[in-house]
Amino acid sequence: MAELPRPDRPGADDPGRGRRIAVDVGSVRIGVASSDPDGILATPVETVPRTKERSPEAPDIRRIVRIVREYEAVEVIVGLPQTLRGEPGKAAKLASDFARRLRRALPDVPVRLADERFTTVTAARALRESGVSARGARPVIDQAAAVAILQGWLDERSSVVNESGRDAGGSR
Repeated sequence: MAELPRPDRPGADDPGRGRRIAVDVGSVRIGVASSDPDGILATPVETVPRTKERSPEAPDIRRIVRIVREYEAVEVIVGLPQTLRGEPGKAAKLASDFARRLRRALPDVPVRLADERFTTVTAARALRESGVSARGARPVIDQAAAVAILQGWLDERSSVVNESGRDAGGSR
């Protein structure tokens, strides 16, 4: 039996200052978010359509690679769906397979898995509370979920970096 994927944590192998890209992988769409170069704030980028092709050359992988290159990202964070008990959810295989293909397409950029419990639900609720109708809002929800994944990673990274005595740029 294949080992179940586990989320990564920001830590010693932090690449330092630079933009991060997060992706919320769904079966139909991929929400994409980016951070500022100092890794403080996550913002939405776009929603990429999923393709049936499952190779490192698939159109969805190629689009994410172009975004990573365009933003000169130092790290990519892929949301890993988990259950409330912290175990990989049913969609975890989809996300970990996508991350594996992304790693092959981006050998020079670390691709991490991050716990994404509640991100899509939280994003949908926040948009609904701000008056955005759920109908037709799926692409926006996917981007908002990617923002939530990335902001969680950035916040955790900031506390780890501060505890280690480095500034957010990775220097002492």
